Amino acid sequence: MLIKICGIRDIDAARAAEEAGADFIGFILSHGFRRTVEPEAAAEICRSIRRVKKVGVFVDEPAEYVNEAARLCGLDYVQLHGHETPEYAAAIKYPIIKAMRYGDDFTAEAANSYPADMLLVDSFANGKVGGSGQAFAWQEAAAETKKLTKPFFIAGGISKENAREAIEVFNPNGLDASGSLEDEAGNKSPEKIREYIESLSDK
Repeated sequence: MLIKICGIRDIDAARAAEEAGADFIGFILSHGFRRTVEPEAAAEICRSIRRVKKVGVFVDEPAEYVNEAARLCGLDYVQLHGHETPEYAAAIKYPIIKAMRYGDDFTAEAANSYPADMLLVDSFANGKVGGSGQAFAWQEAAAETKKLTKPFFIAGGISKENAREAIEVFNPNGLDASGSLEDEAGNKSPEKIREYIESLSDK
């Protein structure tokens, strides 16, 4: 089971994720979000880690900005979390994780045809872009995700309490968690990151 910790903003959280065994860490590199981090700051964090794959999350940004931020940070993947078209994806010079929101006209057919290396199925919330941090109709969605032919993550309200259920329902390639791993101030908690990853250690 691939483990992705998203919304990383500091070195302590990144190192905690890597040391605990995360496979991917994500940085929100689009502006206007609570967990946004500037590319220069993300690049500094990226230089402090060795093994974990580095993912930059972008929402409807110019392709030039995405490619430059990915170069600066040394990203392994670019996660497109907006309404980027297949034509847009062709201009991206890095491996792509395409986020698609269940409930926002999601279909396995469209997901399978998108030029991405991996997919991320998230929840949909009216009036919001990017991740909603909310769980969605899992049983209903699972019928559609079973038709996916690409490796995929499940995101949206994933926590230590429901991660195993998500694995049982979806049988995904990976899980993506963020909000459940934060402290009361909204910062990633190294302790919560470690506890979450340990809870998945036998999966």
